[in-house]
Amino acid sequence: MCAADLYGISQPTISRIWRRILPLLDEVLVTEGISLEEAVAQGEPVLIDGTFIPTGNRPASGKQTEKDLYSGKHHLQCPNIQVAGTLHGDLIATSEPVPGRRHDSAALQLCGWDQILADSTWIADTAYIGAGAITPIKKTPGRDRLDWEKTFNHDVSSLRSRIEHIIGHLKNWKILAKGYRGRLAELPTIIRIVTRLELYRIGW
Repeated sequence: MCAADLYGISQPTISRIWRRILPLLDEVLVTEGISLEEAVAQGEPVLIDGTFIPTGNRPASGKQTEKDLYSGKHHLQCPNIQVAGTLHGDLIATSEPVPGRRHDSAALQLCGWDQILADSTWIADTAYIGAGAITPIKKTPGRDRLDWEKTFNHDVSSLRSRIEHIIGHLKNWKILAKGYRGRLAELPTIIRIVTRLELYRIGW
């Protein structure tokens, strides 16, 4: 509405202009950063974590149902995206969004990153146990963690804090953090554009 008021034109006109600009931004920014495949090929360990994009309650479209979009963990409709970063705390890539009801390890498979990360070294939280990641060691019922396990978990958590900071910077883009209200079909394009703008910001 602010843009419509500023230029003295209607909101539908602003929406049409916006939708014509999106593909152009997507194409212009395509050279920013490297792909997850390229990062893995370099042999350096990568950090992986999932985050959600609030979309507000809305009817589902296509083959998805409202139950697919709803996350019981976050108690709202929100697609899940996977985020990859370096050990230095730099963003590498974000995945295509998948239904919010899916666990992080399932989301990794749905977006195809499990195949990219196969046979590579990557670090994640306990949601990815069994997916091939280096993860913290869960406490075994009936006994305390051993000293080496505590040290290991501390080291993994120290590394993982960097992917949490990466996601925090990504969520500084309010369109991903405060609630996306546009067409769900356009959300993958929005995520790509915001990711590339963030890569541009950090100077990839």
